[in-house]
Amino acid sequence: MTDVKASENKDNITLQCETDTRELVLQILLEVMEKEKMSHYVLRSTLASNHNMDKAKRAFVSKVSLGTIENLMYIDSIINSVSKVKVKKMKPVIRNLLRMSVYQLLYLENVPDSAVCNEAVKLAAKHKFHNLKGFVNGVLRNIARGKDDFEKPDVGTLEGISLYNSIPVWILEKWNQSYSIDEIQHMCQHFRQEPPLTVRVNQSKASMKEVEASLQSQNIVYESHPFLAGVYKLTGIDRLDMVEAFEKGWIQVQDASSILCGYAMGLKKDDYLLDLCSAPGGKAIHGADLLMGTGKVWARDLTPYKVKLIQDNAKRCHMDNMEISCQDALVFWGEEQEKYDVVLADLPCSGLGIIGRKKDIKYRMTQQQQEELVLLQREILKNAWRYVKPGGHLIYSTCTVNSQENQDNVGWIQENTPLQLESLQPFMPREVWEEYPECERGYVQFVPGKLEMDGFFISRFVRNEFA
Repeated sequence: MTDVKASENKDNITLQCETDTRELVLQILLEVMEKEKMSHYVLRSTLASNHNMDKAKRAFVSKVSLGTIENLMYIDSIINSVSKVKVKKMKPVIRNLLRMSVYQLLYLENVPDSAVCNEAVKLAAKHKFHNLKGFVNGVLRNIARGKDDFEKPDVGTLEGISLYNSIPVWILEKWNQSYSIDEIQHMCQHFRQEPPLTVRVNQSKASMKEVEASLQSQNIVYESHPFLAGVYKLTGIDRLDMVEAFEKGWIQVQDASSILCGYAMGLKKDDYLLDLCSAPGGKAIHGADLLMGTGKVWARDLTPYKVKLIQDNAKRCHMDNMEISCQDALVFWGEEQEKYDVVLADLPCSGLGIIGRKKDIKYRMTQQQQEELVLLQREILKNAWRYVKPGGHLIYSTCTVNSQENQDNVGWIQENTPLQLESLQPFMPREVWEEYPECERGYVQFVPGKLEMDGFFISRFVRNEFA
């Protein structure tokens, strides 16, 4: 792939140089892998700061940065097999430059190997590593020549699945306590697929016909969800902020499993809903929409940054029946005891059900952290149930597939609070409770890939009128 000179347009000179496009990828990887910033935030910020790039370049930056992160363990194993200097011993710039280049060599068929190698050498020089240009070139040329000969991991074993999918083996061993090897393989395959952009219509603000007409007017390709009314999958979206229905607040980005959490709340007219850990606010906004302007939603989170995310989404969606504030869920607010008809405890978790959307989360989570999260969840739950009115409901949910954070916590709630499970079946579409009959028991563990959904857990509890 040859260089293209920058545009001479004096009003708006856009990035059109391949080296500059790859420079953005390198900067994203340095932020994510070296400074441990969250990939989805870094990518979103980078693309927003370079909004004048054309669609093809934006797609390239997204694909290479996220693809490199997704396949990091396997890529590192390939580099280590040909380099005397192991990945962990390399300079951060060189380490991540090689990673992104190997991703292109192994996974992108339409990018010439020579272009990948040449651009990597240019970037090494740009970052003042002139003395390592030969090293970078040599490693990449060796990988390019032998890429068809590398031994493929045995995906019939946990170790092979781990390497092939770049998921730490301890996570797979944890899953294997609840899921078979075949189920784990299916989950990993789901994570490797590009996640759909799913949106839910705020039906208190617009009808489905109005939303569809708006999407059609912008030639946006959409597909109705097979069993969730007012939910669509959008394809080919380059910039969501340019979608009229989104800007007007008619639609909210939300995965199907998260939308079902809103169904589980079973909200009625004039209900009070408390969302304890709300950011970025999708479920709280869904609740406000379901209340159709009646009742009220209190949406809270721990930091000003997270609160602003909720505020921005609520403002865009024109949800006036929401009160948003910065509060710590670990602190009990005595004046609000038994105030709410429904309390949503969608709590901080390991996030291992949404690896397909947050590629780096699998590297950040450790076994010790996962065990500490269980303790944190229970500390928050000690407060959460006390906000529920007698006769009211608690919804406990996570975006993970670990039984310790899900089914084990359901047992803990039943043993340590006056709450009891209540059937989810009346609130779930037929397709869901037919696939997951445990809905009748009051909880459901969505398995990544089934019903085309992420991994997610939902449980519904009722507080006895006299408890």
